[in-house]
Amino acid sequence: MSKILTAYFSASGKTAQAAQILAKAANADIYEIKPAVPYTQADLNWMDKKSRSSVEMSDKSSRPALADKNADIAAYDTILLGFPIWWYVAPTIINTFLESYDFSGKKIILFATSGGSGFGKTVDGLKPSVSADTKIIAGRLLNGKLSEDELKNWVGNL
Repeated sequence: MSKILTAYFSASGKTAQAAQILAKAANADIYEIKPAVPYTQADLNWMDKKSRSSVEMSDKSSRPALADKNADIAAYDTILLGFPIWWYVAPTIINTFLESYDFSGKKIILFATSGGSGFGKTVDGLKPSVSADTKIIAGRLLNGKLSEDELKNWVGNL
């Protein structure tokens, strides 16, 4: 049986809630991806072109710093990687996370929360941040009320 890690970034708390339920359903360890400088509400105002998140997302090379690099990625075969969808893709801090560790030979299954969009080109945007032998799979959106039993079934079929 493979060892699973649920790693997630959450700006508002919604993805954190989904990650907690998913980690329990998957019998997985959990790791929070934290920015070195936490996001404020003003930073997350996507309507403001000068807000931190807008500036980061408009620059594909943006790599927000991580608060730590303490995830023991080597100990896991499968990573359930979660984040909110920003501008139809993963926030650039997810690229920072992927570029900070060696995911060679691992399977990364994405999950996300979103106010209205799907994964878009998320997988394509993340692939350059890992080695060629890392498998990235667009998993599913985890919005709304989540059933642990439903998530156990989903994880069991991965």
